Amino acid sequence: MQDKPKGTLALQTIAMPADTNANGDIFGGWLMSQMDLGGAVLAWERARGRVATVAVEAMTFLGPVRVGDIVSFYATMAREGTTSMTIEIEAWVRRHPMETLTKVTDARFIYVAIDDSGRKRPLSPVE
Repeated sequence: MQDKPKGTLALQTIAMPADTNANGDIFGGWLMSQMDLGGAVLAWERARGRVATVAVEAMTFLGPVRVGDIVSFYATMAREGTTSMTIEIEAWVRRHPMETLTKVTDARFIYVAIDDSGRKRPLSPVE
């Protein structure tokens, strides 16, 4: 298990009671949607505009997220194609009273750059 996050901090939030499942842990779908938002930040910056999520690969849940946890999402560009980007996203929690970070989830999200009509478009050149 790695001891520190990989990538750029893309999003940070606090897990709230409204986001729990029947067991009282944070619902996996909520965590996945937050990861999608965090990855979209990096994708939007690289594409310099609109992006759409087209796939999620290899999502792994390593541990629970609890109410009150501070959840941080770190994103790394893994691959760029002509129109698409594969972004690796890690979710880490900081739980009180401990100040240590614990990795709880990771996944690869694939985004595609889109135009105003929602059609895929080439990624902007890197300057």
